[in-house]
Amino acid sequence: MTETTTPRADWADPHWQATALEWVADRLGRQGRRVSRPVDPRVRPWSLVWRVPTDTGDVWFKANNPGTRHEAALLAELARLAPGRVLDPIAVDAGRGWSLLPDGGPSLRDTLAAEPDPARWERLLPGYAALQLAVAPHAGRLLSLGVPDHRPEAMPERLEVLLDDEEALLLGAANGLSPELHGRLRAYRGEFDALCRRLADFGVPPSIQHDDLHDGNVFVAADGYRFFDWGDASVAHPFGTLLVTLRSVAYTAGPGSDDAALRRLRDAYLEAWTDRYDRAALREAAELAMRVATVSRALSWQRALVTSDPAPAEYAEAVPGWLGELFAPLPV
Repeated sequence: MTETTTPRADWADPHWQATALEWVADRLGRQGRRVSRPVDPRVRPWSLVWRVPTDTGDVWFKANNPGTRHEAALLAELARLAPGRVLDPIAVDAGRGWSLLPDGGPSLRDTLAAEPDPARWERLLPGYAALQLAVAPHAGRLLSLGVPDHRPEAMPERLEVLLDDEEALLLGAANGLSPELHGRLRAYRGEFDALCRRLADFGVPPSIQHDDLHDGNVFVAADGYRFFDWGDASVAHPFGTLLVTLRSVAYTAGPGSDDAALRRLRDAYLEAWTDRYDRAALREAAELAMRVATVSRALSWQRALVTSDPAPAEYAEAVPGWLGELFAPLPV
């Protein structure tokens, strides 16, 4: 799986593009397929994605930056540990952070736009929970592959280091963290440590935590749902997933979204753990995990913006923005 390790590449460099396209063509050729037309690129600070037309349909090539490079190895491991829950890669080069994936079909977002059915979330979240339960015994393996460590016991130190990164926090800038909020966060460190210890005490094993699970990162297939775009993922308390998921559902529903519906989604997800934990304890753990996940989101953005090019303001603001959410109301 691992072929070579290279530093951050210049994705606009013709030599890099030719090398990557040669790799894609070779991997497709091993399956008797060929590239039929020029690739269609999409570039973000954290990744380059090509839609690659072939003689048997489109495939997708992704190159990650150093901060999200673990995604390639993670994709291969998830396909092995939870088959049918993610796309099975055609090929990965973990060292270079490259992956080649089949087309996943329509996204949940597109499907819901054509056929609104909020209950789809209630049907798909148990499948995502099943993926996490299958992966949990192998959390150590994921850490060895470079997946970031956001387990509750690691998070106080992660917050400490992040608070020292004034550049990432845009400290004092108009679009960054204010000195007042920075001071409040520093004063909160003891409480955050206690919160993390309380979360760990519930005993729910760490697992993969997608950290950006919304309707744009789920494929809808005839035989179920596939979860994709794992560049923000970490090994963490699994329930932290609910932060982005419930927020995105509430955002889509618009003002006056149904809190009872969000609680049903939370409980549908937590149901997978009710054979070994009390429901009230699971709900408390979910609340704590979502609180901790605000820091996780800030860290994932900090990693994603490991790039030689200055990040556009709309992206750079995400690090201080998510960190500031530590004190904000939770979705449920």
